[in-house]
Amino acid sequence: MISKKLLIIFIFTLYFSGILAQTVTCKQVIGYYPNWQWYDRAKLVNPESIMYEKYTIINYAFFSPQTDGSIDQTDTWADDNLLLGEPIWYPTEGHDFTTSIIYLAHAENCKVMASVGGWTLSNNFPAITADPAKREIFISDCIALIDSFQFDGIDIDWEYPGFAEHSGTTADKANFTVLMQELRNALNEHETLTGDEYMLTACFSADPLKMENIEYSNLIDILDYFNMMTYDFSGTYDAIANHNSPLFAPAQGDPEWNLDRTFYNVTTVHGVPADKVNLGVAFYGRSMTGCSGLFGSHSGSANTVLFAADEGTPLYFNILANIDQFTYNWDDQAKVPYLTNGPDNTFVTYDNEESVRLKGEYITENEAAGAIIWEITGDYVETTPGSGVIGSTPLIDALNEGLCTEVGINNPTESEIKPLIYASSNSEINVLVAMEKSRLTVYTINGVKVYDNKLKKGLNKIILQNQKPGVFLFVVQTSDFLYSERVFIE
Repeated sequence: MISKKLLIIFIFTLYFSGILAQTVTCKQVIGYYPNWQWYDRAKLVNPESIMYEKYTIINYAFFSPQTDGSIDQTDTWADDNLLLGEPIWYPTEGHDFTTSIIYLAHAENCKVMASVGGWTLSNNFPAITADPAKREIFISDCIALIDSFQFDGIDIDWEYPGFAEHSGTTADKANFTVLMQELRNALNEHETLTGDEYMLTACFSADPLKMENIEYSNLIDILDYFNMMTYDFSGTYDAIANHNSPLFAPAQGDPEWNLDRTFYNVTTVHGVPADKVNLGVAFYGRSMTGCSGLFGSHSGSANTVLFAADEGTPLYFNILANIDQFTYNWDDQAKVPYLTNGPDNTFVTYDNEESVRLKGEYITENEAAGAIIWEITGDYVETTPGSGVIGSTPLIDALNEGLCTEVGINNPTESEIKPLIYASSNSEINVLVAMEKSRLTVYTINGVKVYDNKLKKGLNKIILQNQKPGVFLFVVQTSDFLYSERVFIE
């Protein structure tokens, strides 16, 4: 039977000791992992080094839509290693799934979604969405991705409906909704076959003009989340140097181009509920040479010498490695840092721990769903550059700190959400939950998942099949809360 002395750990200040080291995630924390970054820094950020406990979802990027509607992998070698696990060559060829992103993320209650599209892979979306036959192929391949790799859903990154440079047309606005509805219907049907739940999300531009090409009101009941790309607001493509991802409008530049205004536009102007909106956080910066400073002119080129590894668009760890060559500045109006007086008069716009934490606090105070991160590898900082040893992840830690502020949030009390877990016999365990849409996952002391299923509100009878006596970790999770008990079963 279950010991009466249960170790109860409540997740607002939780670290799972021993079994699962878990960082607090009080909101949705969705981190993009691009498959090409697996090769960077001698594969420093790999399936076994990713700190899944710091995210709620990993969006694996990208899969490529083809002209006929099918979906291709962009790097089969990387995808198979990352998603199926390390290769096994003998005695039979295969993969060790326990070394895959999917397996390791799921062991930490982190979902993994397949992200389809991206900036360079969006040209075929207009033709696909306009053709029922191509949509059918596309949707079938989305389901195949889920089945092949055990993804938890699909993230559509079409950049952007109606965008002429990527073959966009005026028909994209309605066709995008049609594709999303048909894909949602297919995911619902697949749920009935597998018993699992599958999420559907999409990325959206923060540009108010591009927002006009989206039927937001028709998508509210279709999408789980609207992921707003609140970055790339400025770069070498602009006449003056400005911020890549300001929280608030800076003193100069387009007053619409900032996180705060984007949130207003998507929620107030377009009517998307705040709790369905994830706001973008950049773990990278942009460089401009020949620049006199913030709001100054520049050469129109990035510094591809100093930041050669990132082609002039440096990830955060690369900014830190070179920050001593610059003068540090803080824009207290926009709430972001910037660097000046670098080699070749380089200006760098970026985010640091303080600006990321403030974005997290903003998300919490405005009761948004959470944040999306482009992209997570930029935050894995080595003890010294080139050491191959991860020393810290300062940005994700600062973001989670901001997301866990209590300002403006009316959280249920522990007693209101705490499940009751007790035994009715040696083999049967009762789990009583008071909240809708919760899920139970059970792990052994070695972190092996032995049970994973949805819970209904009220009493649930659980049987752990073929398990020896010992300590098990029971994790009950909803969209907003995580609760765990370590339970000894005789």
